[in-house]
Amino acid sequence: MSARPRIAVFSTGGTIASTRGADGAASPHLNAEQLVAAVPRLAEVADIETVRFRQVASSDLTVADVIALAARLGDAVADGIAGAVVTQGTNTLEETSFVLDLLWDREEAIALTGAMRHPDLPGADGPANLLAASVVASSPLARGLGCLVVFNDEVHLPLFARKSHTSNPATFRSAQTGPIGWISEGRLRIALRPAVRHHIAIRSVVDVAPPVALVKITLGDDGRLFTAIASLGYQGLVVEATGGGHVPRATAEMLGALAQTMPVVLASRTGAGEVLHDTYGFVGSETDLLKRGLIHAGILDGLKARLLLTLLLIAGADNRTIVEAFAAVGIPGSRPAFRLT
Repeated sequence: MSARPRIAVFSTGGTIASTRGADGAASPHLNAEQLVAAVPRLAEVADIETVRFRQVASSDLTVADVIALAARLGDAVADGIAGAVVTQGTNTLEETSFVLDLLWDREEAIALTGAMRHPDLPGADGPANLLAASVVASSPLARGLGCLVVFNDEVHLPLFARKSHTSNPATFRSAQTGPIGWISEGRLRIALRPAVRHHIAIRSVVDVAPPVALVKITLGDDGRLFTAIASLGYQGLVVEATGGGHVPRATAEMLGALAQTMPVVLASRTGAGEVLHDTYGFVGSETDLLKRGLIHAGILDGLKARLLLTLLLIAGADNRTIVEAFAAVGIPGSRPAFRLT
């Protein structure tokens, strides 16, 4: 009997799995078995099982895919694995990790990782990232932390992690907190733990998620996109406003009208800090928009606010529950964990 923990590696494609074709351009062809075989030291960390879940660029992954992945991971845990690694492209890793973390309510850790340099490039970072993620997934220190972004020997919470550079191997950053841990000499170190973990249960298979629009406010924006939101069939809207939550005066009434017909979430385009509550009072300010019925996103940027709203709509949450969820998830530790089962 092996004394090593047993973990599963789920592959979905992405740069970490990409190789060059005859035209010199890379696309995802390597599967989980091939990724694991390229890192011989993995055998020292854990007994590895491999699962080919998807074989796509991360831009082709969907919310429905992540829900299906959560179910497959749950089956693997029920079968006795101590943790799991998910490899994928980095472009949407901050989004998939956030969704997966909200869906995951077990103690076993799920480590998401990828690469910025595909295996045919000098200094390819995929093998080192896969090794580090396996260390995290197999460590008792990671239990109870939920899903984690493991990259460049750092450990980030999905709530805070963002891809910050198009090509730098140190692309993932957590502006609010920094990493909560790191790998040193092949060992996991955890310095911080989240105050609460939130959970949204999705009990059935989802083919297509309800459409939620994301609109970034820009200088001189006249809001004409807002007039088309309802007619295009969107069921919700997230507005990435300027600064602490401000939009041009001309768009405030449009947003207020939309908020009477669907959930409209107010986020900030800055990427760090909270949307304000009551600092400014002009038309189009955060105070004005919240009075018009917009939902406060807290620290969530537009990408993550859109995903939280999408999951809530899939789960059938009413407007009051949606407001409560954003208040809990968007301002960490401010209230008990949000659970929708």
